[in-house]
Parts: sequence; structure tokens; C-alpha cells
Amino acid sequence: MSNIPNRQLPIFLSFIIIASFNLFGGLNAVAQSAANYPSKPIKLIAPVAAGGGLDNLARKVADRLSKNLGQTIIVDNMGGGGGAIASQVTAKSAPDGYTLMVSYVGTHGTNPAVRKLSYDAIKDFTPVGMIGATPNVLIINPALPIKNLIEFIDYAKKNPAKLTYGTSGPGTLTHLGMEQFKMTSGIFMVHVPYRGIAPAFTDLLGGQTDAMLPTLFAAIPYLKTGRVHALAVTGQKRSAAEPNIPTFKELGYAGFDGQQWYGISGPANMPDAIVVKLNAELNKVLASPEFSQEMSSEAMTLMPMTPQQFGNYIKEDIARWTKVAKSRQIEIE
Repeated sequence: MSNIPNRQLPIFLSFIIIASFNLFGGLNAVAQSAANYPSKPIKLIAPVAAGGGLDNLARKVADRLSKNLGQTIIVDNMGGGGGAIASQVTAKSAPDGYTLMVSYVGTHGTNPAVRKLSYDAIKDFTPVGMIGATPNVLIINPALPIKNLIEFIDYAKKNPAKLTYGTSGPGTLTHLGMEQFKMTSGIFMVHVPYRGIAPAFTDLLGGQTDAMLPTLFAAIPYLKTGRVHALAVTGQKRSAAEPNIPTFKELGYAGFDGQQWYGISGPANMPDAIVVKLNAELNKVLASPEFSQEMSSEAMTLMPMTPQQFGNYIKEDIARWTKVAKSRQIEIE
């Protein structure tokens, strides 16, 4: 302060006092807000139209989380742009814990790897916690003279460009996952993109395409009736829903860990106390035997994580699919 003229010293000190008061007052207000959280209804954005698996999951989690928190949680369906619209709205919302979204492999995994987005899947969000994931399964039309993954690869190599595979669209997990398999196994198949998984299944069942890599949950009804044949599932271990299907890893193909995962995120810079509270209550939901049983019947493995673990998972998933996209020169406008 030796360089400050004496006549200006009182003004300078007043400024410091006011600034300190505002700083500590602001911090106190944030702490008070976190302590009282939640004091009003919470909005949970589902980045899809009403109906379907993700919407169903969002409502089940919201119902149980609402009871734990003692506050209403309203599911707000916001489809469009492959989840980009919902993600952008969430990213621009106030980081007060009252606007959250169900982030999933599309919004925070594959889309950032293949598209130029209006949001940054890492910098613009606060990871709250993982819910769980269902593996993807390589299935084929049973009319093919193939019984296992080794035979499939051998058949593909002997019949280059003869095999086709359907997907739910360019740049989706069903597309990137199969491209990863083609790259790793050294085979070639023709990609046939569809607008959604339903028409892709229709053509596979009808014999217009030969293979697919959908979620295990979506494939189970057709596996039960023998209308498709499963060769391998993604993930570190076999799924309890279909324990007879081997993993890619145990068949000699490591790195096939991509899954259809779901979690909860909020805007960037949410208060730590609110994030910790939400994470704890979410993990209580996942620990419920009733909820666990309900999800296992849908081929989902629950994966409770800390916010930091979930954030690292997102980063690793984006890196995984970015590597595949660059190697296969996949970029969606």
C-alpha cells in the first residue's frame, strides 16, 4: 500500500472491504442454497421423444430419485438432433441443480466423435453419476452357414464385400461398433444405414442384410425365438441376461468395451455440494434390489460411480469412438 496516496487509502480500503463482503456473501449464499437443495421441482431432460427405452429409464430413475430427495422431478422430453437439442439446452441452463439431463452414449460418446456440435460434451457439463449400461451384441441371420465368431470372420474374408450389416444410422453406436470390429478383424462388410433400429431389424430378419450390432436388450426377443443368432457381446464380462453369449474379449478381441450407457449430467460449474448429494441419492437408487432386478430384466448392468469416475468414463468413451471415426474417416455433417 506504500504506493497509494494517503488521501486515496480510505477509498482503497473501502473497496477491499466491499469486495470481500460480496465474495464471502456470495459463497455463503451458494452454501446456503446447497444446504437447502432441493427446495423446488427438478427438471430431468430426456433427449428423446416420449416412449422407448431411454424415456422409460428416465422416468423410473426420476420416480425413485424424487422419493429420495423429497422433491418432484419432472421428466422433460426433448428429442431432435440426436440429442443435440437437449444437450444444448442443458448446457445453457443455470448450474443450480434444477436442470439435469440423461446423458448417454449418443450425446456424450459417439456424437462428439463424429459431429460438429453446438456444445462441448466435456467442458459444458458437470457429470453427476452413471446409471448403467447394456452391451451390444453381434447378431446374424441364421440362414448364414455360420455358428460362431471365428467362422463369421473366416466367411467374411473368403467372401469379400458379400456380407452387409444394418445400423440405426451413420455415426451411431451400431455403426461405429461394427466399424471397430471390421478394423480389428481385418474384414470388409457393406454398411446399410437405416433411420432407426426397427427397420434395420426388419431387413435383417427378412434376409436383406446379414448382420447387426444392436443392444442386447433390443435383440433378446429375436434371440428367444431363434430368428437371429448371437456371436459375441461387448463389455468386460458376459451379460447375466444372456450368459451363454461369449464376449469379444474372451474370443480374442480385446477393446470391445463400447456399450449403450446412461448417466445423469448437469450444466458446467454446478456446486460441489449439490453434485455430491445428487450422486449419493442416485447411487441409493442403484443399490435398491427392486430397481436392480428391474434393470437386469432389461439386460442392463448398473454401474454406480463417483462424479469424477463418470467424468473419466465419458472422456474415455469419446476418445474410443473418435479413434474409430478418424481411422474409418467417418464424419457426419
